[in-house]
Amino acid sequence: MTTTHGPQRHFASDNYAGICPEAWAAMAEANAGHAPGYGDDRWTTAAADLLRETFEADCEVFFVFNGTSANSLALASLCQSYHSILCHEAAHVETDECGAPEFFSNGTKVLTLPGADGKLDPAGVDHMVERRSDIHYPKPRVVSLTQATELGTVYRPEEIAAIGERARAHGLRVHMDGARFANAVAALGVAPKELTWRAGVDVLCFGGTKNGMAVGEAVVFFDRALAAEFDYRCKQAGQLASKMRFLAAPWVGMLRDGAWLRHARRANEMAALLEAALRAVPGVRLLHPRQANAVFAALPEGAGEALRARGWRFYDFIGGGSRFMCAWDVTEADVRALAADLAQVASR
Repeated sequence: MTTTHGPQRHFASDNYAGICPEAWAAMAEANAGHAPGYGDDRWTTAAADLLRETFEADCEVFFVFNGTSANSLALASLCQSYHSILCHEAAHVETDECGAPEFFSNGTKVLTLPGADGKLDPAGVDHMVERRSDIHYPKPRVVSLTQATELGTVYRPEEIAAIGERARAHGLRVHMDGARFANAVAALGVAPKELTWRAGVDVLCFGGTKNGMAVGEAVVFFDRALAAEFDYRCKQAGQLASKMRFLAAPWVGMLRDGAWLRHARRANEMAALLEAALRAVPGVRLLHPRQANAVFAALPEGAGEALRARGWRFYDFIGGGSRFMCAWDVTEADVRALAADLAQVASR
């Protein structure tokens, strides 16, 4: 049985959402006539310059198709095959990349650390680096942070800076998986630089897809020396788009008037509304702090199956319960409809 309204939008992932108007319009502009290929076009130049303005830094920028390639190639550029990458045990680079970081780095080992609510702490970094230093153990080389985390929390600037300080003390680089970086910036209300290079981040994989684009992520090197020959890595991995303007133009559309932050802020607001609505449903228990655009909850027995029978989609394999992710286009009506259906099935 389905609801009479019929869910128009879902809460499984922000990947379910369509393309936002600003990204769509920019692609249409880029589609007017011919342009040079492989990134030698004005759209790619403009997008890179806008990212430099956004971060207030002379960073090196590359555009790739998806987050797996962005994270894996960025990490590979920081490591040798005998190195290791330190990340949270729930990090996407460990749980959801099908071994791509290891593959593209020719064998670099991913070592996981625990941490409350999906976040690493400086002491954990110290422990992993100092536990062994013999030649039989993969030498730690990179700390990878996820912002926002897989459990919907965000690192504050001082938390990143503390980890960055410990990383530098041990000679480690800092990588940031920013698939939902926009949501973290919107949640904290700080300048992007405060969450990246000022806090010690060397390279950011800035997510565009989950923020309203069709496809495309930006790999942003704040230390240009680390980007040496990264273009060759992209080509070898099938990430050099021949019509690069169609990866770059949506960034122009998103960045030139702040649409990236507006959409992220809206998604966060809808998640806050959903959090409040779920708190009012008897038998529902929230699992992690809601700080960005994801709400994690333990549902009453049978409620999840009943919601899916009514047409709703959400994930259960992340965070130990049910994850409800709000995309850029989720509305108050969507949130209230989901909450109303949950209240009905939870009361049975």
